[in-house]
Amino acid sequence: MAVAPIVRDQTPPPSHIAIIMDGNGRWAKARGLPRFSGHQRGARAVRAAVEGCREMGVRHLTLFAFSSENWRRPESEVNDLMGLLRLYVERELATLHSNGVRLTFIGDRAPLSRDIREIIAGAEERTRGNTSLRLIIALNYGGRGEIVEAARRMAAAAAAGDLTVDDIDEAAFQSFFETAGVPDPDLVIRTSGEQRLSNFLLWQVAYSELAFVDTLWPDFTKEHLAAAVQNFQRRERRYGAASA
Repeated sequence: MAVAPIVRDQTPPPSHIAIIMDGNGRWAKARGLPRFSGHQRGARAVRAAVEGCREMGVRHLTLFAFSSENWRRPESEVNDLMGLLRLYVERELATLHSNGVRLTFIGDRAPLSRDIREIIAGAEERTRGNTSLRLIIALNYGGRGEIVEAARRMAAAAAAGDLTVDDIDEAAFQSFFETAGVPDPDLVIRTSGEQRLSNFLLWQVAYSELAFVDTLWPDFTKEHLAAAVQNFQRRERRYGAASA
């Protein structure tokens, strides 16, 4: 189905959308299916979100695929999720590349299997020069961990004499994040009706607009995306200033 029209006489579409993809398990349970079926169906929603963002002129899309806390899930489910990631990249990479999508990953790669690390590194290298949309996959990612790691990097730079106390400000600190150079999300969408950030991009979402959507992620379509964007366009973003 076509994307609902964007309201052009209001603010433009967001430059950066971040999505917490929630509800795969509940979608499967409601249909008497194994959780993996929900994750499989959720991969279709990823394609819809990517296509929708490209069509609407969004420049950056960050998807929360696997959190640093998700290792607590049953080993079989973790293995299924990693297998699905392999399959997604293998099946979608050619299409992403031909459509000018740059694919990058954030998060701690050390615990990932060697083949997963090689797959994501290869995908990043192949799409490095693409410019139509930057698709950022948060994999084994946690916002608090990212902040701690940035602090470690900054401390190492200071210890090496590359940074002084007077050099430290918000911009300098943010330059040590994996998302350095990427604008902060304008809009964060969470599906399934839950209303929390779940340790996602905690530094970057300080002034993001939040949209909590009741739809479970496997049922999320371009139309849901367009509706969230249109709602965003109607909001007044003040960044702490008084209303106009």
